[in-house]
Amino acid sequence: MPSASTASTMSYEDSLSSQYLTSSISSLSSARAQSSHIARTYRQAAQLFLTRRLYEALSTIDPIISPEAPDSPLQQEGQSDHDAAPVAFASKTTRVKVWSFYLTLLNAIIELGPEEGKLVFGSTKWRELAAYARQGTVWDLVVRQGYQGNEGAVDGEVVVNLATLLLAHMPSQKLNQQRLETYLSALSNPTFDIAAHLEASQQPMRNSSHQNGTSTPRDLNIRLKLLELYTLHVLPQNDEWDYARDFISMSEVLDDERRDAFLQALHTLKEEKALDGIREKELQRRQDEEMQQRRMEDERRRKEEARADQDRKRREAEERPRTAGSQNRTPSTSSNPRAGQGNRNTAASKAKPAQKKATPPSPRVYRSVFATMQAAILNAGKSVTQNPIVLLRFVLFLMAFTLAFARRDVRDRVKRTLQGGLHKVQRTIGMGVKVSYI
Repeated sequence: MPSASTASTMSYEDSLSSQYLTSSISSLSSARAQSSHIARTYRQAAQLFLTRRLYEALSTIDPIISPEAPDSPLQQEGQSDHDAAPVAFASKTTRVKVWSFYLTLLNAIIELGPEEGKLVFGSTKWRELAAYARQGTVWDLVVRQGYQGNEGAVDGEVVVNLATLLLAHMPSQKLNQQRLETYLSALSNPTFDIAAHLEASQQPMRNSSHQNGTSTPRDLNIRLKLLELYTLHVLPQNDEWDYARDFISMSEVLDDERRDAFLQALHTLKEEKALDGIREKELQRRQDEEMQQRRMEDERRRKEEARADQDRKRREAEERPRTAGSQNRTPSTSSNPRAGQGNRNTAASKAKPAQKKATPPSPRVYRSVFATMQAAILNAGKSVTQNPIVLLRFVLFLMAFTLAFARRDVRDRVKRTLQGGLHKVQRTIGMGVKVSYI
């Protein structure tokens, strides 16, 4: 009987071992098939990206970074987290390549701009993809679908790419700062998770880099890159200069040489930002001065135009009476030939020896003459006001005229000249009267 019991127990243990071995082989085969599928999909998407076929590249890479349906042929046995994507169960190298490629592809899609992005993806889809980076939701997507919600399990290379993407496209770096602080804190103080501990015991090489982040030279370089992004880019964007300096000074990852280099770079960035602020203020001041000068020039131009318009209206008002006077003189002047012709006819026929008595001028003639004289006086006064040289010339002329006529010989010569001219006029008039009489 004991031998039969022992045989039965050994048969049961052999059956369990066989089932476990079969399950392990099946799981290993499934993992290999999935890993092969992910690698093949990644290479295909990368080729599409290199030829700038961004829409096809996104459609190709999307199935391996999105959660699978429970009945999917790529669903691994024992996988219970339906939010995790197939890439979450790939090797670290494949996982880093896939997520780095996705973030690079997302950056290229955003850089298309609204117009070209609308043509390639449609307006709604492009805005949705752009919001991933501009609102920071891509970080949640990567943690949830790529690392089963474990913030501290995210690979360092992926965190560097995430921080760089948010730094390039987010208007505020507050969320980026919080995410980096959470990740750095998780690296320094890893949480004790029983499931993760058991998984780490089975795969010690997979999670060794998450203990302190500096177990290998590659991990050290990644940690230094994270510190550079955090202290020299993100914190300065949030005006956290003092905190950045303290963080660099207390960092255990940096040696003295690197710490001095980081502090010097931070000091240089602060000085450059201060100089940029001064230049911006100077540029703003110059722009304000130019705007003020343009406003003054526009105001002066408007005043000159208004003054010129007033002068034009005043000249028109002054020329209006002169034009009316010339129109009034035209009929009287044109009537003189008819009157002369009538007189000649009367004298020739001797029908009416007595000439017709001349009618006195119309009052309008006096008004027009007076208006003309008034306009001439106003124009003369305006000319003297605008050009004082004219007044000076007139005064000099009067002085010269007075000095000339102060001499007796000059007065006698002028008198003789005027008398001779008057005598000639009288003789001419007399001859004209005789001819008219004849």
